[in-house]
Amino acid sequence: MPPAPQGPPPADERLQRVGSVRRFLSRPETGAVAGALIIFTFFSIVAGDKGFLDPRGVRTWLEVSAQLGIIGLGATLLMIGGQFDLSVGSMIAAAGMLFLLPVVHFGWPIWLALLVVFAFAGLVGLINGTIVNRTGLPSFIVTLAFLYVLRGLTLGVTRAVTGTTQVSVRSFIGTVEGVVTGADAKAVLQETLVGRLFSFQWLGLPASVWWWAALTVLAAYLLLRTSFGNWIFAVGGNPEAARNSGVPVEFVRIVLFMGTASCATILALLQVFDLGSADVTRGLLKEFEAIIVAVIGGTLLTGGYGTVVGAVFGALIFGMTSQGIFIARWNTDWFRVFLGVLLLVAVVFNNYIRKRATEAS
Repeated sequence: MPPAPQGPPPADERLQRVGSVRRFLSRPETGAVAGALIIFTFFSIVAGDKGFLDPRGVRTWLEVSAQLGIIGLGATLLMIGGQFDLSVGSMIAAAGMLFLLPVVHFGWPIWLALLVVFAFAGLVGLINGTIVNRTGLPSFIVTLAFLYVLRGLTLGVTRAVTGTTQVSVRSFIGTVEGVVTGADAKAVLQETLVGRLFSFQWLGLPASVWWWAALTVLAAYLLLRTSFGNWIFAVGGNPEAARNSGVPVEFVRIVLFMGTASCATILALLQVFDLGSADVTRGLLKEFEAIIVAVIGGTLLTGGYGTVVGAVFGALIFGMTSQGIFIARWNTDWFRVFLGVLLLVAVVFNNYIRKRATEAS
């Protein structure tokens, strides 16, 4: 006679089923997603009729989010790798000046200035990463030193060459044929191939938003779909164990430092083409805001844990809050207070989520 049909194998009591809600709550970006939804709902109610939901208002807070989100992506990957870069803000000022000053005062082709400024960004990242690798010093200290070095060099060189702290395309007025207004001067840059790349608009949104979207996709793919992404988590979680497993720890750190410098350079170029000027004061405190975006997004200060998606929502929280307060006509002096409280809450929440995730595993 045929054998009796057997039922499904008994469930392994050692395996615990985890529901979809619990899985979502254990994700590092959960707090940022929830926070962004709360902030959006709140300002939609209190400032929706004042312009927060109008196309112009949406464009404004998206642009603010994008500008911070670009450097926030670089900071997120670096922090997952267990390092910090406090020279980002100074890099923004240095890159903008290094690009525009030769173009305006020495007549460099724009494409040459572009190559030079990205080569400089790569060099700064290489130096930061090499010093951290060779000396074992905390990246906090190394990049803090470069924060002052870059800011001082930018200020000193700019004043020595121009006698001021700002370089503007308005210098083209009267010196370039057909340039008689500030708008004409800015068009000289924007109408070039490089200029179109950093100043275009599509679907009513500025170039910064599309650059942010493209870099987000690239960073997410790099982190989640490549071996290099696995290396980043490994280096940030336990560098010695990663090294013993064959991960090129020093190489990963250098590439990540070069990434933060490159993100700062992209933001600097977007600002130059949008405003038609470069200033030695640009990027002030942006290094800390980039770290705040990463932390709000679920990245731990201890490294080895974080998410690109969370950084996106962290930037959205920053942009919606800063512009929402302005659109609602509240006193903007309180924004920094809110940001500090939000950072503290995010750190506590992220530590709780990480502890729950660790216990579940």
